[in-house]
Order: sequence, then structure tokens, then C-alpha cells
Amino acid sequence: MRLFECGTLVPGCNWHTRADSEAEVVRRAVEHIRAAHNEPMIRETMVEAIKARVREEQKVA
Repeated sequence: MRLFECGTLVPGCNWHTRADSEAEVVRRAVEHIRAAHNEPMIRETMVEAIKARVREEQKVA
């Protein structure tokens, strides 16, 4: 499961998402940033920053 935590990009934001694919995580993150952080235009550099922060979620035993 892939995980993105918005606070790693936007300090103070507690929003996060997880999905099976990185593409779905990025899609959700872009939607969130547009709506919650008033960013109508998401540049390629922002997408790359999101991708750099997507990680494999650690399983809790």
C-alpha cells in the first residue's frame, strides 16, 4: 500500500491518503492540494514533489 502525508509537503496539514498504486495516491493528492490549499494550477514540479514523498506504508505486526 502506497502512502502520502500532505504534512511532508505542506507543514501543518494532517491530510493523508493511501492506495494500491502510486498513480492513485498522486491523483488524490493533487485533488487535495487544489481544494484544500487553493492551488488551482498544479505544476509538474509539484507533482514531482508529491511523488518524492509517496512511500510504502509500513505494516504493523
